[in-house]
Amino acid sequence: MNSAEFPVGEPLALDLVNTRPARGDLLSTPDQLADWLRQQADRMPENPPEHLTAEALRQVQQVRDHISAVLEALLNHRRPPEADLHGLAEAQSAAPAVRHLVWDGAALTATVRRTGTGGTRLAAALAEAAVELLADPAIARLKQCEADDCVLLFIPAHPRRRWCSPQRCGNRVRVARYYDRHHPAKTPETRRVIG
Repeated sequence: MNSAEFPVGEPLALDLVNTRPARGDLLSTPDQLADWLRQQADRMPENPPEHLTAEALRQVQQVRDHISAVLEALLNHRRPPEADLHGLAEAQSAAPAVRHLVWDGAALTATVRRTGTGGTRLAAALAEAAVELLADPAIARLKQCEADDCVLLFIPAHPRRRWCSPQRCGNRVRVARYYDRHHPAKTPETRRVIG
């Protein structure tokens, strides 16, 4: 899979949820997860494990499921499921972030380290990104793409934004509208005569 196929550009937790578009799961193997993590490398608090296991993938998918359930509730103006909020807290607690002071020869610097396996640390970091997103007032602007065959989520910077991507879904919708305006619907009888 080409990493360019991953929808990116939203907060990290939304990019994670958006790895499950309408056409299938983009994180169904450890290799796909590794590709996604390489694309998100500059946004991750620590380097991901060198070798991702099926267990690490399962942990990340579970965090994604919790985030998805909470976001769906928010989109529908419902209270988020307590079990999913608890699941995000559990994922963070499984590999807590501890700030360590390090003397670099001239000053003290703080570095964050997590305990646990690589998959547990990765799931904890993604759950933490979800908590930051869900606690941000910008979450009130959360939208789902208005293209008929798209389920991707985004937080618009402009209130008139309607699609996850102006290039991908926006162009497709505009082209379909243009075609509908300039090519009247053909009746079954017309199609038989023409074809």
